Amino acid sequence: MNSRATTENIDIPEGEFGSLVAIAARIRGRIIQLSHQARTPHLGSSLSFVELLVYLYWDFLKIYPEIVKDPSRDRFVLSKGHGITTLYAVLAERGFFSPELFQNYAQVDSPLPEHPSPRCVPGIEAATGSLGHGLSIATGIALASKMNAIDYNVVCLLSDGECNEGSTWEAALLAPAHNLDNLIAIIDFNKWQATGRSAEITALEPLKEKFEAFGWNSIRIDGHEFRQIKSALATAKKSDKPFAIIADTVKGKGIKMMEDDNNWHYRIPSKDEVDSAFEELGIKAL
Repeated sequence: MNSRATTENIDIPEGEFGSLVAIAARIRGRIIQLSHQARTPHLGSSLSFVELLVYLYWDFLKIYPEIVKDPSRDRFVLSKGHGITTLYAVLAERGFFSPELFQNYAQVDSPLPEHPSPRCVPGIEAATGSLGHGLSIATGIALASKMNAIDYNVVCLLSDGECNEGSTWEAALLAPAHNLDNLIAIIDFNKWQATGRSAEITALEPLKEKFEAFGWNSIRIDGHEFRQIKSALATAKKSDKPFAIIADTVKGKGIKMMEDDNNWHYRIPSKDEVDSAFEELGIKAL
């Protein structure tokens, strides 16, 4: 495959993604509700990759509640652990654990801590949140697949900010050296870090070409469009190299007052703002 990969032409029936759009709205509602309930930050960061996780868990990853410990399951590593409410909401919606656990989210001794840890609930593969660790972990898991002759895919979702970290690029150098064609990195490129615009803090661009220079196949997509997500992942699965998807996203996506507003990296929504968001999403109280 040419290193400058392109998406395949996939015939997608009209209306195919209607159910996924509805699921994404419920996931966003849960994320906003949890931020208000537990007074936890990183709301905007959690909203930017909802479509990516919804498509992964409803259509791409071979990991289900009944095979959560199967050695041949696909693995997902959320490197941007501060966005854990999105993964928790997805796992609960898919039946990995009961939504009743959300009552104690982020409280002492809760199985749902503010940053993920192994064995907190089924479906969490690694402790993440110290940015820059996730791709290294995912690379090791993908290498284990090759060494143990067990066929599975590993998907790692990173923030654009953690592409500042040297450990991210050490993993990016190692993966092609071991021909890890079962490794997919998705960069949630929402253009913001905690203190400013990502591209103004470090010279991230051209990010797609940087991964290609390190020996990856890579593509750039709209990270909120299910059609493009589907096509990119189909291409990634056939790649003969590790594959990087640069997903252009919007921080705070789905709620107009939050979109591209970095104040929502730390702001906590009020009850009125939660109600307004639910109305905009077209959902009832969860």
